[in-house]
Amino acid sequence: MIRPDAILVWNDPEVRRRLSWYRSVMLDETPAKFMIVRSIRAPGNISELSEDELWRIHDELQQDAEELFKQMRGSGVDEGRLKPASPSYLDLKIEIARRMLRRCRFCEWRCEVDRLSGQRGVCGLRDEAYVASFFHHHGEEAPLIGTEGQGGSGTIFFVSCNFHCVFCQNWDISHPRGGFEAAGVRVDARRLALIAKNLRLGGAANINYVGGDPTPNTWIIIESLKYLDVNAPILWNSNMYLSMESMKLLLDLVDIWLPDFKYWSNECAARLSNVRGKLGYREAVTRNHLIAARHGDMIIRHLVLPNHLECDTKPILKWIAENIGDRVLVNIMEQYRPEHLVLTNPEKYPDIARRTSWDEMQEAYRYAEELGIVFRPVS
Repeated sequence: MIRPDAILVWNDPEVRRRLSWYRSVMLDETPAKFMIVRSIRAPGNISELSEDELWRIHDELQQDAEELFKQMRGSGVDEGRLKPASPSYLDLKIEIARRMLRRCRFCEWRCEVDRLSGQRGVCGLRDEAYVASFFHHHGEEAPLIGTEGQGGSGTIFFVSCNFHCVFCQNWDISHPRGGFEAAGVRVDARRLALIAKNLRLGGAANINYVGGDPTPNTWIIIESLKYLDVNAPILWNSNMYLSMESMKLLLDLVDIWLPDFKYWSNECAARLSNVRGKLGYREAVTRNHLIAARHGDMIIRHLVLPNHLECDTKPILKWIAENIGDRVLVNIMEQYRPEHLVLTNPEKYPDIARRTSWDEMQEAYRYAEELGIVFRPVS
């Protein structure tokens, strides 16, 4: 299978500029961030340190990582230079993520349950992770398919999500009625790494963590990178309602971000996705988009909902243009269709009980063009 647009998209100078790091890693011209992070030495007693001490060291090593990213860009994948340290900066991240399971705060719900002892928060997960499927995805944005247009995105679908979207198209794995075991296979960090390795060796352009949502599985994704022994761009495909702690753990591991920006209105987020965490949806997502845009390449997805141009679509596009528009690509998506609870109870959600109209999509595109947003190569 060949996607011609996945080849032609790289002729666009703005695509090449805005996704330059990702493209370099995809072509094995530059090591993925996780490989560089894994080569940075950390103190030998990390298991004995308090979480505050771990974070202090983490912030210091983060600066070292940023310098190494600059130095190693375009240097090729030199396995000798990238020999894993023991313990490494990645091991430090793994230790912090494991501690966070004791008082879960991977997302801004901040449930603070002890998942290691079997407690469950909004996502429903304990210290476990389930994969529903993995495959070479040829339907993602053109730059994510590979420069030859045929590799596909190495997509790993996790079971569970920290949102409850009433129109979810993946509801059968986000919140499966038969339980997590019925929707997916339980994986440990080594098995997750093997899945990623096989996808990359099979020609995948990247490793695409999605779901559901990867956020509740942040801890095991980070740990799996300890065992991933092939160069591969790491792609974070998320609703972006991550906590600040998760962002700090991920920002020097993720090579390209693929976040959703669903709503501008917190009221819409609460009503349609039941987002009622400790921090408002807009406050969390705008913060995280800003952080990600400073530390990596990004394609933002915005799904245009019917009747939501004024309350969500236009304010989102305006914010992107004013804050990070010169650094990111935007996929203005027309794929909305009534699914899940909207399909079975349309009278409860009359505003979104139909598909987005042609006129609404044209208005969204026109407004994006007025703002100077680069969207056509990926929309």
